[in-house]
Amino acid sequence: MSRESNLIEIDFDDGESYQYSAEYLRVHSPSAEVMGHGPGQQITVAGKKDLSIAHLEPVGNYAIRILFGDGHDTGIYSWGYLHELGERQEHLWQLYLDALKAKGLKREA
Repeated sequence: MSRESNLIEIDFDDGESYQYSAEYLRVHSPSAEVMGHGPGQQITVAGKKDLSIAHLEPVGNYAIRILFGDGHDTGIYSWGYLHELGERQEHLWQLYLDALKAKGLKREA
């Protein structure tokens, strides 16, 4: 795994490799703050276009915790979840952009 201010690249054991922007990871945080506590409770996080990653912390052998430049650090990103985010990145990103537009929100802070 390598990290540049707002980009992470992860190479998985199955040979797949994905790059993730800080913004993409932040708006898809597995935290209750973003996902809610049940189906249909996910919120659309806006204003994270220029977000940075301040720190990465391993959580056992199964996940990482990401501290973002906005202070958010409660999501635990399992390797399986990160792999899914990588595989579905194009689709999930478009859904996010559509949600922003529908709610009159912007990527910019």
